[in-house]
Amino acid sequence: MSSSASVPAPEQPEKENGYYQIGDVSRLANVKPFVLRFWEEEFPMLQPVKSLSGRRLYRQEDVDLILRIRRLLYDEGFTIAGARRFLQDTENGTAEPNAKGEEPLPSAESPTADLNRKILLDLRDSLRSFLTLLERK
Repeated sequence: MSSSASVPAPEQPEKENGYYQIGDVSRLANVKPFVLRFWEEEFPMLQPVKSLSGRRLYRQEDVDLILRIRRLLYDEGFTIAGARRFLQDTENGTAEPNAKGEEPLPSAESPTADLNRKILLDLRDSLRSFLTLLERK
């Protein structure tokens, strides 16, 4: 064999007719298949197609949505309900000012929002540590 033969990257699963199977998506998102099936129930916008044999087949936009859900839940600390609302609001473009008529919160891309999120996540971690210490006594 020639050394110039191209070998597909191991982290990029092969698509079958433009679709990913649940095992491939599970590996890409680093979650178990049962988590993906649970998310399908919790997030109405996530609707993979099913093959004639009943297998779930994920389009590229489904995979992108799954990666976004994972980031919201695991990295940004959203609850499932909060992530669902956030995705529905961004999908509909209905980001509104809060009930008091004040300006909306800074966008997720702004440095202020990133700093606030980091402070809140650090505070949450500190409170969990204190709770763990208190539970030991």
